[in-house]
Amino acid sequence: MFRPKNYEGLLVLIFLCTLPLSNPWVRGDGVGYYAFARSLLIEHRLDFTKDWLAANTSFRMGRIDAEGHIAPEEYTATGHLDNHFSVGPAILWSPFLIMAHLGVLVYDRLGGHVPADGYSTPYVLMMAFATALYGFLALVISFRLARKYVPEHWAFLATLGIWFGSSLPVYMYFNPSWSHIHSAFIVALFFWYWGRTRETRTWMQWVVLGALGGLMVNIYYVNMVVLLLPLFESLAGYGAALKGGAREPAGRLFFKNVVFATAVLVAFSPTLITKKIIYGGYLNFGYSEPWYWNSPALLKVSFSSDHGLFSWTPLVILSIAGLFALRKYDRVLSLYSLGVFAAFLYIIGCYANWDGLSSFGNRFFISLTPLFILGLAAGFDWLSRAWQERRAAILASSATAVLILWNLGLIFQWGTHLIPARGPISWREAAYNQVAVVPVQAASTVKVYLTRRKQWMEHIEQEDVNQLKHLLCTQHQR
Repeated sequence: MFRPKNYEGLLVLIFLCTLPLSNPWVRGDGVGYYAFARSLLIEHRLDFTKDWLAANTSFRMGRIDAEGHIAPEEYTATGHLDNHFSVGPAILWSPFLIMAHLGVLVYDRLGGHVPADGYSTPYVLMMAFATALYGFLALVISFRLARKYVPEHWAFLATLGIWFGSSLPVYMYFNPSWSHIHSAFIVALFFWYWGRTRETRTWMQWVVLGALGGLMVNIYYVNMVVLLLPLFESLAGYGAALKGGAREPAGRLFFKNVVFATAVLVAFSPTLITKKIIYGGYLNFGYSEPWYWNSPALLKVSFSSDHGLFSWTPLVILSIAGLFALRKYDRVLSLYSLGVFAAFLYIIGCYANWDGLSSFGNRFFISLTPLFILGLAAGFDWLSRAWQERRAAILASSATAVLILWNLGLIFQWGTHLIPARGPISWREAAYNQVAVVPVQAASTVKVYLTRRKQWMEHIEQEDVNQLKHLLCTQHQR
């Protein structure tokens, strides 16, 4: 098997080659996420009026009336617009947007004419670049985590597999204003730091871990599931203390846990403060969808044609199977990782909109990118030990390539509305398109995307609006 000497260098090269795919576009849920960053940077207050009025058509539907006025029901009791999206992505975008803003101000001072409004090209370009960069860092961190346990070439192949064989590229490049890539980055960082300090964590390291945990939940609330890692670890520590074989006394561990929880709460305060301002209560997060805690849709989340995790991105099945193979290298890590995935699956299954509405695959699980890469790498290494390594390499590489090609074809279909962006799809139709339509249209469409992107995105937006109107009309008739 050919093995390059510098796998990280190859990852950098691939990232640079794919960077032109980044789409400087704020749309859909991204309007709410980006509004936090823009309003605070430009207007220095949580006023989202301009963001709502400047939003894409499908976001404006139901929020803006025919005269161009914001619907009264969009306002909360405090007089703010109902922005229930999280503030976390704005925190991660802020260094990049501040640089863009300063650059625009300097340029305008020198005689330029670029609006310093948060919407002009420098701002959205920097936003899209930042998202792609965070996605790449999530991949690199996950690669480093995986190569700690398995040979580097398996970690590299697993990283490529999840990079292009999961839902991640859609939100890393095509919809960069959404929160999922930021979530993958901070979960990867938290997971890496937790593992790095697992054996002997100092007081300050507990503080850092808590700060990362708070930021992680700021970005995506369901990420609180990942906090099970230190919880499992601490419970094991208390159990060992009761048996007299602990590394540190139970009392000291308890106070470290208190420090950790305090750090999480402090780091989570941006969410609490913004929700207090917008909704009038620290714990009012603005979501009204029901949760069905007693009847989670686990099978639908996993296998439904309506954005099922495994049915849309089958490579993830191998990742979860690989987490069992991880037991050979780290039994505790394998058990904890499977516990986190199971809890995440349960919570998403309880959510009324478990399908993610307009979603490629089940986008919520992008948060677990580091677990998927780790599991896939461990699965590849198990295969190499069960078979002769050369045969295993051929099988693993071939299977990964086929599943990546399938995924990229499905992304093309989803992005161009050959299959519905919302609701269930026909697998028969999707399979036919993969063979008969995608190979014919892909090259010309990618060329248009790279050369006349604005016009093409306007066309895609209109297609999305048409499908959404049809869906709403059908629901009304029922």
